[in-house]
Amino acid sequence: QIQLVESGGGLVQAGGSLRLSCAASARTVSTYHLGWFRQAPGKAREFVSAISWNGGNTEYGDSVKGRFTISRDNAKNTGYLQMDSLKPEDTAVYYCAVDREVWFGVSKSGNRYEYWGQGTPVTVSS
Repeated sequence: QIQLVESGGGLVQAGGSLRLSCAASARTVSTYHLGWFRQAPGKAREFVSAISWNGGNTEYGDSVKGRFTISRDNAKNTGYLQMDSLKPEDTAVYYCAVDREVWFGVSKSGNRYEYWGQGTPVTVSS
């Protein structure tokens, strides 16, 4: 069983930055793709970003391109999401997840991700 724990969320003013972390309990996570998703109140879950197991391939949702940066440190079994130029519409609970089907490319579909963290809330005030 793989456990993922997000941290780094909080309250920030518009234009500010936050860095989310996703710590994994198992070293095998370093061989899986990692994704970030978010869900705002009353809205569907939204793809934010994903990174391949070796960090060589990344994907971003259209709403965060140019503002968010995904990365990972496999030696620490940890993934990161640097969020800059935050907007009130970025307010949501952010979740990290891992996809073990690495023979496929990085996916934007939440259905591909098997293990999920409990989420960390991000609130951006205007």
